[in-house]
Amino acid sequence: MKWTAKDLDMYIQSKEYVDTVLIPLVPLTFGSQIKQTGSMNEFLTILSSEIEKQMKGRILLMPTFHYLSDEEDKIDLLKRWTNKVKENNFKHIFFLTSDIEWKKGERELEHNLVWIPAIPLETLENNQAREMINQQVLQILDIFTYNWKNEKK
Repeated sequence: MKWTAKDLDMYIQSKEYVDTVLIPLVPLTFGSQIKQTGSMNEFLTILSSEIEKQMKGRILLMPTFHYLSDEEDKIDLLKRWTNKVKENNFKHIFFLTSDIEWKKGERELEHNLVWIPAIPLETLENNQAREMINQQVLQILDIFTYNWKNEKK
């Protein structure tokens, strides 16, 4: 389910079945990396939407967590988001990013960080891009499934 009025109505009616939140993490910059961060945003938006489609009814796709790439307190800001999520009884929180900087603070996050390099979709034909995205979705769904199966009871 996406963070839209229609999907949130569905979530409210069936929230006992929705135990997982997916939060895409995307940096913003206006410097020399502007095109790279734009590519990350495009890739993660499409990828997270495809994951949500595959797992509709089990996953709530949160709005993208955008942050300035040089922001020092981004981990603290994200922790505040996740505290609100936890207060609403979600068992699993996954972060999805192509920003390698998050790997440095992964232990502080206390939740599952899925880092995946961004594929520059603008360089691919539509059918190639679709196939690459589908392959990535399958790999990420394996990570989700593994975590759900190994949930501490």
